[in-house]
Amino acid sequence: MWEEFCEEYKEQYRGTSASITNFAECAAVGNPVRESYPRQCSVNGQIFVEEIGTNADINLKTPLLNEVITSPLTIAGEAKGSWFFEAQFPIKLEDEEGNVLAQTIATAQADWMTENMVPFAANLTFNPVDREKGFLILEKDNPSGLAENADSFRIPVLFKGESITIKVFFNNDRLDPEISCDKVFSVERTITKTDAIGRAALEQLLAGPTEVEEVNAYSTAINPGVKINSLRIDNGTAKVDFSSEIEKGVGGSCKVSAIRAQISETLKQFPTVKDVVISVEGRIDDVLQP
Repeated sequence: MWEEFCEEYKEQYRGTSASITNFAECAAVGNPVRESYPRQCSVNGQIFVEEIGTNADINLKTPLLNEVITSPLTIAGEAKGSWFFEAQFPIKLEDEEGNVLAQTIATAQADWMTENMVPFAANLTFNPVDREKGFLILEKDNPSGLAENADSFRIPVLFKGESITIKVFFNNDRLDPEISCDKVFSVERTITKTDAIGRAALEQLLAGPTEVEEVNAYSTAINPGVKINSLRIDNGTAKVDFSSEIEKGVGGSCKVSAIRAQISETLKQFPTVKDVVISVEGRIDDVLQP
C-alpha cells in the first residue's frame, strides 16, 4: 500500500514539475527555494534559477545593481501600468537571510491606468545593519492573490559604514495638546555615519515620521517632495536652501512656525550650529512668512 502511495505521489509530482518552466512558477507553488545568489528553486530534480536585475516591466533608475545604499533611500524608475493598483505597489528591503528590514510603497507619478511605462517614486527609511549585502524587492501589486498575476523585481544592494544616532524633530499633539506650533519633539534615528551629518539629519526630517512614529502622534508640517539645494555652516550659522515645494500651500503663522522649528531644532542638536538661516531657491526675504 505504501509503495502504491509513493508511486501515485511521484506521478503527481512529475505532473506538477512538467508544468513549471521558470523560477517564479516553481516558487509560487511552494517548492523549496535556496537563498543563494541568484536564488534557486528545485522540483523533482530540476533547478530553476531566478533571473536577477532584468524585467521588461520595470526600469529601475535608482538605486543601481550592487549600489551602496544609505537611509533614507530614494527609489525611482518606471513600471508598466499593470504593476500598479490604486497608483501604488509595494517595495521591501531584505537582508541576505530574507529578513525584512523595511517596507514602503511606490507611488505613480503619472496616470497609471495604461499599459505603457509609468514613472514611480518612493522613499525608504531603514536602520543600518551589520551585513554587507541585501536585496531590494519591488513587487507587482496583486489584489487577486493569484500566483499567475504575481511578479517581482529583485536586485542586490550593499550596506556599508558605521552607524550613528541622531535626532529628528516633529510636532506631536499628544505631547503638546495645546498645539503650541513651534514646540517640537525629538525622535531618534540610526543612520550610516557620514561627514555630512547635518544634511543627513535634514534628509531624515524630510522623509517624515515612520509608521510607528505616526501611531505615537508624531507629525510633520513640511510638505512632501521637498529637496535640499545646499547646506553650509559658517561661524555657528547653518544656512540651508530648500526647493520651492517647502512653500506650497503654506499659510498661517502656526504652520510656518512649525516648519521653522522642525528645521532649526534638527540642526541645532549639533554643537557647531547656534543659528539657522532658511532660504528657498536662493531667496531669504519673505521666505516662510505667515
